[in-house]
Amino acid sequence: MTAASDDCLARNEWICGDYVRTRRQILLDAVGQHVQLTALSILIGLVIALPLAVLARRWRWAAGPVLAGTTILYTIPSLAMFSLLLPVYGLSATLVVAGLVLYSLTLLVRNILAGLRAVPEETRQAARGLGYGPVRLLLTVELPLALPAAMAGLRIATVSAVSLVTVGAIVGFGGLGNLIYAGMNTYFKAQVLTASVLCVLIAIVADLLMLGVQWLITPWVRARRA
Repeated sequence: MTAASDDCLARNEWICGDYVRTRRQILLDAVGQHVQLTALSILIGLVIALPLAVLARRWRWAAGPVLAGTTILYTIPSLAMFSLLLPVYGLSATLVVAGLVLYSLTLLVRNILAGLRAVPEETRQAARGLGYGPVRLLLTVELPLALPAAMAGLRIATVSAVSLVTVGAIVGFGGLGNLIYAGMNTYFKAQVLTASVLCVLIAIVADLLMLGVQWLITPWVRARRA
């Protein structure tokens, strides 16, 4: 007799096509939650990091406290971070997003600030000579020139967030981390491996997408390399 189609599940093998086929909707839901949590946390982190970096660039005395504060946040272990935020947000997806936002600030603020500091002073002076005010100078000169460094930080922060989302499984909102955590508790090999591989694929796809966006929005970098 031929082996039953679900034999790999019965044998609890690491690689099992029947697991993917029979749990397709569960996997899709987990991937959707994982991507949503990652994207939301990075977007909010960027909204917070940008003014912090601009503040640190405009007033040098603010750079030390801003960088020190975000660095301290990054050193807090993820389980401790979620525990500290638990009384505020409860067992919710907001708890996971808040933790990821705080972790993303270190990478985002540092890279945006590095990009702003790398803008040549003569470029700023030339723009001021043309009548550019502070806001116009920032939006049309400084930020565009800071994009390569800022995008590098955004890519690293996003890949980091994809990994950290899995820790949210401790509160039930970990995307693919929920499957990894449950699979480890039951020693369900196919579930652990499949969810882990999907996490890696999400990180790779996200990084490639942002690399493509960076290529599109920085034509002067392409021209310089050419």
